[in-house]
Amino acid sequence: MTAKERVKTAVRHQQPDICPWQLGFTQIAHAKMVEYTGDPEFAAKLGNHIVGIEPLQPDAWREVKPGFWRDQFGVVWNRTIDKDIGNPEGLVFPEPTLGGYGWPEPDDPARWQDFGDKVAAASDRFVELAVGFSLFERAWTMRGMPNLLMDMHDHPAFVDELLDAITEFNLGLIHRGVTYPVDAVHFGDDWGQQRGTIMGPKLWRRFIKPRLARMYEAVRAGGKHVSIHSCGDVREVLPDLIEIGLEIFNPFQPEVMDVSEIKREYGSDLTFHGGVSTQHLLPYATPEQVKIQARWLMEEIGRDGGYVIAPAHAIPKDVPAENIAALIEAVQGQ
Repeated sequence: MTAKERVKTAVRHQQPDICPWQLGFTQIAHAKMVEYTGDPEFAAKLGNHIVGIEPLQPDAWREVKPGFWRDQFGVVWNRTIDKDIGNPEGLVFPEPTLGGYGWPEPDDPARWQDFGDKVAAASDRFVELAVGFSLFERAWTMRGMPNLLMDMHDHPAFVDELLDAITEFNLGLIHRGVTYPVDAVHFGDDWGQQRGTIMGPKLWRRFIKPRLARMYEAVRAGGKHVSIHSCGDVREVLPDLIEIGLEIFNPFQPEVMDVSEIKREYGSDLTFHGGVSTQHLLPYATPEQVKIQARWLMEEIGRDGGYVIAPAHAIPKDVPAENIAALIEAVQGQ
C-alpha cells in the first residue's frame, strides 16, 4: 500500500498492511536529531503518511522586531522562548467590540498561488488542507483568553460576532480548498486541559459546536474527511463531535484519556491519530520501553484500522535522541 492508501484504509476502519505513522518535531528536537543522525535531511526519510498544507500569502508572517512575528490577523507572537509557536503579546481587541477590524481575505490569489503545486507534490500521501487556530484559539489569541472566557458570560453577543467572523473566514478557505485533490480538512483548535474542557461542556456547546457543525458540513459536502486537533481531555464532547461529522481525532493524549477505553467506545466512528505520550513515555522511558509501547499501540489500538500512530504533539526538546530513534525504528520496522 502507499501512504495515502494506508491512511484511507484506516479511516474506513479496515486493516491496512501496516499501521500508518506521522512523526513531527519541534525545532530543537529536529536539530537534536540532525546532530544525532548526521543527516540534515533525516526528517524527509521518515516515511510520514500525512501532509498538512496551509494556504498562506507569502507575507502572512512578518518579523516586526527580532524574535517577534505578526500573523495575518494582527496578532504579535513572541518567539524568543518558544520558537515554534510563541506567546501572543498585546490584544487585537482590547475591548469587546470588533470596531472597524478588517479580516484577511480567504480568496486572496496570493494565498492560493502555489497551493495546487504543493498538493500535487504530496499526492502519494494523505493530504490535509490545514486550518490552524480555527475557532476558539483564533478568538482568544486576538482577545486574550481570560477576556474571552469572561465575555462568554458578560458579552455573549460579542463572542457570537467574533466567532461568526472567524467561521466565515474558515468557510472561505474550505469552499476553495476542497476543490483541490486534498483528502481531508484538518482543524487545529485546543479546547482541552488536563482535566476536561477549558470553558466547560455547556459553553462549548453554546459557542463552539454550532460553528464547528457549519464547517464540518462544508467539508463533508466537498467530499473530504474531517480531521481535528484538540489537546487535552475533551472526552465529554466526543459524542457531540461525532454527531456533527468528525472522522479523525488528534492528538489522542494517553496522559488524559485511556486509549484502549476510548478506542473501544468510539472506535467505530473515529480514527485516532496520536497516542504516543510526550509527557511521560518519550522523555523518561528507556529506548526499549518506547519500542514496546509503540508496538503495542500499533498492534492493539491499530487492530482493524482506525489508527495512525504519532506522538501526542510535536516531539519536544526534552526527549532524548535515543528515544526518538527508538520510535522511528519501531514504526519503520513493521
